[in-house]
Amino acid sequence: MIRLVHLSDIHFGGENVAAVKAAADFVNAGAFDLAVVSGDLTQFGAVGEFEAAAAWLKTLSPPRLVCPGNHDAPYLAWWERFSRPFGRFARFIGPVDPQTFLAPGLAVRGVNTARGVQPRLNWSKGQIAPRQAAEAARWFAAAPPGLRVMVCHHPLAEMIGGPMTARVWGGEAAARVLAEGGVDLVLSGHIHAPFVWPYPFAGGRTHAVGAGTLSVRERGVPPGFNTIEADAGEIRIVAHAWAGSHFEPFRTWTLDRVRADTAPA
Repeated sequence: MIRLVHLSDIHFGGENVAAVKAAADFVNAGAFDLAVVSGDLTQFGAVGEFEAAAAWLKTLSPPRLVCPGNHDAPYLAWWERFSRPFGRFARFIGPVDPQTFLAPGLAVRGVNTARGVQPRLNWSKGQIAPRQAAEAARWFAAAPPGLRVMVCHHPLAEMIGGPMTARVWGGEAAARVLAEGGVDLVLSGHIHAPFVWPYPFAGGRTHAVGAGTLSVRERGVPPGFNTIEADAGEIRIVAHAWAGSHFEPFRTWTLDRVRADTAPA
């Protein structure tokens, strides 16, 4: 059994303090193989926010894979946002792109879909380059058999009926590449609401999975995170919601497992 915990959009500087502490307790009690954080650790990309995020991450007992989000580029330090948008993330948190994790029965790769500046008005939206998707597909193809998980901040395809959009440039093409490459799950954040749905490629066997937020920036859903359990037959995803003093199951999805020996080449 593979067990992952998927957190996102903690927004230190605007975090839900009680929920963040309780989430760490939940993670540390869960015997997870990996803790995934899919971006937006900070609210404004400020040094103090990164220090708080780094200190919190160090309290988590499982191995960690952490991707940046659009809020992790400095909001006020414009010279850094233009010249080194993820320099602070690299300094306090770790590698920006890519990050990888391998364990028996599990291959996880994280990529950065956030950009410091873009040739459009809304810089919060996402981008993924063809190179990023192609390199990820080659990496997964070379990985040992097991659950294949991609991590990025922005959903590559829009959440139907979601509270906001990601509008990822290159997202649909990347989703197709990953699906055709046999990736099981693509984990993301940004929307602040949990969701699971299949990509319309490669027989719908690759699923997009979104996690909620642990901040006060709620969008119609309580703060929360996801747990993921996978065995040879199925993948079970549970969205956990903050009930004011503890987390409780909010919604559950059960997916048929895409076996490595039946995944498309």
